[in-house]
Amino acid sequence: MQSTNLFKTKLFKISAVSAALVLAGCGGDIELSSNVDNSVGDTNITNPAPTNPDTGVDLPGIPSSSLSAEVSAAVGFDVQVQVIDGQVSENTTLAKSDGSKPVFYAISGALEVEAGATLTIEEGTVLFGQSGNDYVVVHRDAQIMAEGTRQEPIIFTSLQDVKGEEATAGQWGGIVILGNAPSNKCPSDGSDCALQVEGVAEGAVFGGANTSENWEDNSGVLKYVVVKFAGFEIAPDNELNGVTFGGVGSGTTVDFLQVHANADDGVEFFGGAVDVKHLVLTGNRDDSIDWDNGFRGRMQHIFVQHAANAGEANRAIEADNDGSTPDKEPMSNPTIANMTIMGNNFDTADKDSEGIYLREGTSAKIYNAVVTGSSEMGECLEFEAGQTVTNAESGAIVMQNSTMACTNGENFKNAGDFDLAAWFTAESSNAVSSSILVDENGVPSAQSPLLGAGQDPAAIDTWFDSTDYQGAFDGTNDWRQGWAFGFGGGEITAPAEQEGCPTGTTAIAPVAGNTTCEISGTITSDLTLTSGNLYALDGPVFVGNDKTDSATLTIEAGTTIFGRSGGDYIVVSRDSKIEALGSAANPITFTSSQDVNGEATGSGQWGGMVILGNAPSNKCPSDGSDCALQVEGVEEGAVFGGADTAENWEDNSGTLRYVVVKHAGFEIAPDNELNGITFGGVGSGTTVEYIQVHENADDGVEFFGGAVNAKYVVLTSNKDDSVDWDNGFRGNMQYVLVKHDENGGEANRAIEADNDGSNPSKQPQSNPTIANMTIIGNSFDTADKDSEGIYLREGTRAQLHNFVVTNAAGECLELEAGTTVDQAIAGDTVITNSVFACSENFKSQDSSSGAFDLMDWVLNVNADNSTEAGVADVVNGIYTIDTTTPYSFGSHPFFDNANHIGAVSEDNDWTAGWTVGLE
Repeated sequence: MQSTNLFKTKLFKISAVSAALVLAGCGGDIELSSNVDNSVGDTNITNPAPTNPDTGVDLPGIPSSSLSAEVSAAVGFDVQVQVIDGQVSENTTLAKSDGSKPVFYAISGALEVEAGATLTIEEGTVLFGQSGNDYVVVHRDAQIMAEGTRQEPIIFTSLQDVKGEEATAGQWGGIVILGNAPSNKCPSDGSDCALQVEGVAEGAVFGGANTSENWEDNSGVLKYVVVKFAGFEIAPDNELNGVTFGGVGSGTTVDFLQVHANADDGVEFFGGAVDVKHLVLTGNRDDSIDWDNGFRGRMQHIFVQHAANAGEANRAIEADNDGSTPDKEPMSNPTIANMTIMGNNFDTADKDSEGIYLREGTSAKIYNAVVTGSSEMGECLEFEAGQTVTNAESGAIVMQNSTMACTNGENFKNAGDFDLAAWFTAESSNAVSSSILVDENGVPSAQSPLLGAGQDPAAIDTWFDSTDYQGAFDGTNDWRQGWAFGFGGGEITAPAEQEGCPTGTTAIAPVAGNTTCEISGTITSDLTLTSGNLYALDGPVFVGNDKTDSATLTIEAGTTIFGRSGGDYIVVSRDSKIEALGSAANPITFTSSQDVNGEATGSGQWGGMVILGNAPSNKCPSDGSDCALQVEGVEEGAVFGGADTAENWEDNSGTLRYVVVKHAGFEIAPDNELNGITFGGVGSGTTVEYIQVHENADDGVEFFGGAVNAKYVVLTSNKDDSVDWDNGFRGNMQYVLVKHDENGGEANRAIEADNDGSNPSKQPQSNPTIANMTIIGNSFDTADKDSEGIYLREGTRAQLHNFVVTNAAGECLELEAGTTVDQAIAGDTVITNSVFACSENFKSQDSSSGAFDLMDWVLNVNADNSTEAGVADVVNGIYTIDTTTPYSFGSHPFFDNANHIGAVSEDNDWTAGWTVGLE
């Protein structure tokens, strides 16, 4: 029976976890300790009756009137709280309901399930700790049967979380499960083994002789279980893990388990061979997965994400065998498949966010794994020198069909003379990539290179599910949804729904019937624009001042931001960030008020977007002194650029993902309009993928220096150039679709590319690489400008591959006379594997030494280029139909090896569902 009508309140929502009232009895009793622990955080028990007189249901534990009142007031409906502590010496069931209302269980002190007893926890049951002394221990030869469901997971959490107060790591203890499976700390002669587990009272022991029976020991079931805010610090650097597995055997079932915001490790395995599927580890403050002393379990479908707000974190995996005897048997050797690790930018002198660290002689077999994270993250993969490296070199450590996708320049950290990168890439199925196309929650897009790049682990061991992708998710089925905290489940009470405008914005009159918030001035602290509102720009809006008062503007998927005049635009200053995280189903839209109100739209109705970074431009001083170049089109003080250093080239201005910019490009002065998106000195640490600029009065996108990369770009009906670069731009682009107005409206070049007008060979010299670009021109042709394809000039270089250029009124390709042509002759500029189908395919210009035949250079000097008669020969709508063999990039970290030239193929239409103007 659902609780919607019974318990719904205005401020709180109850998940199905605690809302369902199932008329189920409970069996067994808990043998309570004679005295209730009244230490700090625990509760005095005042009412002795454990039986609901209305239903006759006996409940384990002692009812607490004070806690029942507190929790009921917090959640907005009547809840019975039972306090449980001491020893569970008989089979006992924790029922989720007393027959008339939900029952929550307050753990008081150590709740110990003794040998011979089984603790059964019904689906949807909530247990909470009140202090760090409150934890659960399942001893050897005991069992826990905690079997929730997707709709009703079992939740272990803190009192603060239950009451809707601020919840954080370390507010209660955690769960400890102890079994008879071996550890290499056990005596090697097979005599009795009783290893004290860390973090709990004496007598909590685990381990057993090295027998098949012990390896297969059964401690019960954890299924659809969420553990939150645990890991109390018992002593400095001695906290409980979220779930500790000590000598737990493979007969135990662990499936759909989450540990969130634990003060120590998420899960730790001391020996044993317990298997785990569907493991979610989020926001844990030390290692997410830790194994030691002979662990040999199997794991599949694992998602690790460090706190998104750069909260404390360490390694996603810290893996050991034995510190004093690294080759000790039984040796740690788990098998892992389908794992996604997402680090953050936590970095201190003591520890930082890292990926996988194998050490102290561990072995491991890892398949279909992905490690990624921010540019400030530590190393993504590291092996300790000595026995661990020996294991790698001997084949005892295996990594296959895995990708390192860190953007920090430290995918690998070598151990002495051992070249880890060479070891990793020697396996041909592994990859190093800077563009894996996953969203902020680790889910790959339909175009992600992870899909189809995995091997089937079921062919290795039938315990594993059959998969063909890398990472934890297949892009379609997000198995976290509905039960895991942060993914639609795992909640006791939800915070009050936010109404009105976020702090930092101002409520104004509703537009089109929607709550509307105004943004103005300079944003000097982090701000999130939630998707339930409209946001109006009021004049120039700056995110941070230049290199001071830096801030991050986060924009949720589906959000719309609009300008009401040409003076309304947004600027992201140096050292600030924009995190615009849209999705294919819910893109982020920047547009005009006319568009929002359903009025007639056109170009130039508002300003546009400007992103400014620290990456070099060849307009910066050549002596490396301070660089602050004023960007065109906006007010004074909007500056970009930096010294020619690796750090500046890799600068990170945030993320643009599934972002559509429409009807912008206001003309500030004659021939001075804003671009749709201006990138000034933006570095390669910035993520730009799935963006569109539609119907802009000036250029679609323009790059002033820098090295930002862009993938999946749509530029439609823009009135000047679609792509423009200048002054040392060195980024990469792939899958770029340019389509001039199909009704013959104003247009100019698809690419207008420069280096420097007064000094064409000036360094750093513009030299981007672009692949898989489709340019569909139109019939626009005036005395001043016309629809053209590619114009390279002012000394730019370029590496162009897999182009389709067609239908332009003017020429398809032109190179400016002089330096630009000279560089093409020298081989510094190339174009390959491309087709041209315009009425004037090539416009020749002279070199410094005389006539230059551009057609001959394209068709005979460069490789695999051709011409066709017209648009119908090369594209069907936007889809490539030309069969030219595409250029291969090998194992390039950014470029895919596409199976077609041009931007879009009919069997992979990545534009569908989120773009405009392509109907």
